[in-house]
Amino acid sequence: MSGLRELYQEVIFDHYKTPRNHHALAQANHVGRGHNPLCGDQVTVYLQVEGDVIKDLSFEGTGCAISTASASLMTDALKGKKLAEVERLFDAFHAMVTDGDAEPDPALGKLEALAGVREFPARVKCATLAWHTLQAALKEGKLPVSTK
Repeated sequence: MSGLRELYQEVIFDHYKTPRNHHALAQANHVGRGHNPLCGDQVTVYLQVEGDVIKDLSFEGTGCAISTASASLMTDALKGKKLAEVERLFDAFHAMVTDGDAEPDPALGKLEALAGVREFPARVKCATLAWHTLQAALKEGKLPVSTK
């Protein structure tokens, strides 16, 4: 299991050091802002939604390795997905990082690298910030999301 844990740590570190989709999205038609006051993480999620599909998404912000890696992995995983699938992946991701008995959904792919976060309850908010911000953007929430 230590080999798998090391691989997961490498994935997280790679997405922290070189985050994917880390830029503003000029053609965004949904935007959400989130903040984790416990860690200081701040994220803005940009979405271009056409019909029921996320055509493109990106994020900006600053945060810890878990928060940044989670946002990067999330944007990679959700690009091109239908909104129903996005909702299912949100639920699967949330269960994976909060429920110690939950088996990770194979559909999560590389997001499974964040499964170990559930062993550190204070870090769950770091891992889920971008996801909750995404949900707020889709619901066109006007207030920033906070993970307090």
